Amino acid sequence: MTKGQSKLNNQRLALQIGYEFKNTELLKLALTHRSVSHKYNYERLEFLGDSLLGMIIANYLYQTYPYENEGRLTRMRASLVRQEALGKIANDLKLSPYMIMSTGELKSGGHHRESILADTVEAIIGAIYVDCESLDFLKKIVLTWYQPYLEHIEPTDQLKDPKSRLQEYLQARKKPLPIYEVTDIQGDAPNQHFKVVCRVEDFTVTEGQGSSRRFAEQAAAAEILKLLEQKTA
Repeated sequence: MTKGQSKLNNQRLALQIGYEFKNTELLKLALTHRSVSHKYNYERLEFLGDSLLGMIIANYLYQTYPYENEGRLTRMRASLVRQEALGKIANDLKLSPYMIMSTGELKSGGHHRESILADTVEAIIGAIYVDCESLDFLKKIVLTWYQPYLEHIEPTDQLKDPKSRLQEYLQARKKPLPIYEVTDIQGDAPNQHFKVVCRVEDFTVTEGQGSSRRFAEQAAAAEILKLLEQKTA
């Protein structure tokens, strides 16, 4: 890729995310998967972005729903910052073509994998904050990304995470609870990638992946739920 092409791609991505980086190396770092380098990758920015996103969404919900209790606000926040929601944001921003990863990861479909898309969104949030050094400016950008989802969110129990919904689905049908098993852990703490399988009675095992055991279990539960809903549709 020439410098001109790289600059053009950076400008196009800046339009999509609504922010033009002063330090374009931060953007490159935020898009770089650990399969490229164990040292130069997005994981530290992802760590920062995860905390910033949680605070931004929590503050938005606190200000917008003054009469909701802590339990419902927690479920609402969880529905907006979980892997599935971040994957949708990544698709809205059309991040896949810009993600930097190894040939093997690309061939395995990593640029479309929900867990990696979610991590990349969090890394970009961290990178924007480091670049602009303004929480208020970052908040405006993030809430703009989330606007289509904030307009329709309701403080109901339907906002429970996939593991909780799967458990309730099985309990309602008097079925045994799901079993989660970690099948692979890559990397060293705190920069690890987990693979988890979820088993339910009389059903195919599904696998979930994520940057923590919790994220991987949520992803596996979400896949099981989709299959169960398709089966009963």
